[in-house]
Amino acid sequence: MTLYPIEDVVPHRGSALLLDQVLRWDEDSIDAALVVPAAGLFNEAAGVPAWIGIEYMAQAIAAWAGCRARRDGRPPQIGFLLGSRRYSSQVPLFPAGTALVVHARRELMGDNGLGLFACRITAGSETWVDANVSVYEPDDAQAYLERGNA
Repeated sequence: MTLYPIEDVVPHRGSALLLDQVLRWDEDSIDAALVVPAAGLFNEAAGVPAWIGIEYMAQAIAAWAGCRARRDGRPPQIGFLLGSRRYSSQVPLFPAGTALVVHARRELMGDNGLGLFACRITAGSETWVDANVSVYEPDDAQAYLERGNA
């Protein structure tokens, strides 16, 4: 599959874009990478709190959807993080300078735009975080927002 630049598949921009690149993707999954920044929106003195991992996962899912959209000749769409079940972290924070890989695998995807992904964040060969993440991608995100749904 074509490896698109992260800016071409995720709608976030500037300091809100937390991923650095797509490593690989297919019809059901994606691996995206980042190096934890020394300074940024969510940084504390020693790094980024582990609860930000949910946003890393959400952006990896957005990148997966964006890769599929680009492949099909469409622009990436806005999606929504609905929540997480079983978010489990083995670390309290991600130290600055650490290379992380965010893995997301589609478990369910409904015709109504609702999806469930099994996700994990690894540092080297160690799994630091895992969770099930629920998302929603409306057919027409702009109309959805204009109706006051977000």
